[in-house]
Amino acid sequence: MVWAMKIVSTTTRTMQRLVQRIDPAPAASRQARMRQRLFDWHATHGQNVSRTCRYFGISRPTFYRWQRRYVPGRLQSLEDRACVPRARRQPSWTADQARAVRDLREQYPRWGKAKLQCCLARGDTAVMLSVSMVGRILRRLRASGQLLEPPNRVRTARRCWTRPYGVRKPADYAVTGPGDLVQVDTVEVRPRPGVIVKHFTAADVVSRWSIAEVAGTATASVAVRILDALATRLPYPVRAIQVDGGSEFMAEFEAACQARGIRLFVLPPRSPKLNGCVERTNRTWREEFYACTAAASTVGALAAAAREWETVYNTVRPHQALSYQTPVAWLATYQAQHPEFEYRHASEGRV
Repeated sequence: MVWAMKIVSTTTRTMQRLVQRIDPAPAASRQARMRQRLFDWHATHGQNVSRTCRYFGISRPTFYRWQRRYVPGRLQSLEDRACVPRARRQPSWTADQARAVRDLREQYPRWGKAKLQCCLARGDTAVMLSVSMVGRILRRLRASGQLLEPPNRVRTARRCWTRPYGVRKPADYAVTGPGDLVQVDTVEVRPRPGVIVKHFTAADVVSRWSIAEVAGTATASVAVRILDALATRLPYPVRAIQVDGGSEFMAEFEAACQARGIRLFVLPPRSPKLNGCVERTNRTWREEFYACTAAASTVGALAAAAREWETVYNTVRPHQALSYQTPVAWLATYQAQHPEFEYRHASEGRV
């Protein structure tokens, strides 16, 4: 009988070794091996829980939690368990609401959740969502692959030239109303390799109204076109213009400003932060127009498309600086509060 038991025992151990060779158990983690040493120390030192906890620097509830999980001989029972909640939060929006957010974001791919929420709440078919819910919808659409962000296809380059003369903006010059100060700047845009266009941007500091012109070169004679655009498309007169030290704002441009009675302020060298309003507007034009437009990469096609986007910028796009109002809506409110202020083009100054 003893001999038979030895044969069975030897055969069982041999089979166990064969099974381990064929299907080895996964290697235990460092945490599981540390917990195994904890229980070995606990068994060889009087099985005193308090003493074991002090020695290993853990709390008693932690010890008992691991003890409930521990199966002697199985290190896998001491591994960390997944902490994923059993009940996950389900989306509280409908498929129609998600579709409306996706369609509007695809139409204006560079607008954030706050601007999209303002636009969704307009009109007869308004979709009433909170800003945070619009953000959650966008995040889920991106995670599921239903919304693809447009690539950054535009690179810009700024020229830094030295201007021999110019008038600095006086410290006591007050900027309180629309037209008191319009910042003008030029950026070089490369819609595709080998194609370079010059983008002239004018931005009113108070109303955030923007005027843009697209040209093939950036010269002083071409820069005069931005003054003509301000005279015809800005709904109020301009008192002063602020520019950087670029050569396109010298010669004919400065002479045209003097002839039209517009004060010209020139920034000190390497001070783009003093033209922050138009610099931020340049970024908007790059990200929301040039990076997303389907127009051909020619000056004529981009100029026509820029005129259409200029209307969107001034009449459709909510502006965070204006408490998410459009410039045209802000101007209407400003005129109601200041009856003495008159629009040069009353039809463009009202919603």
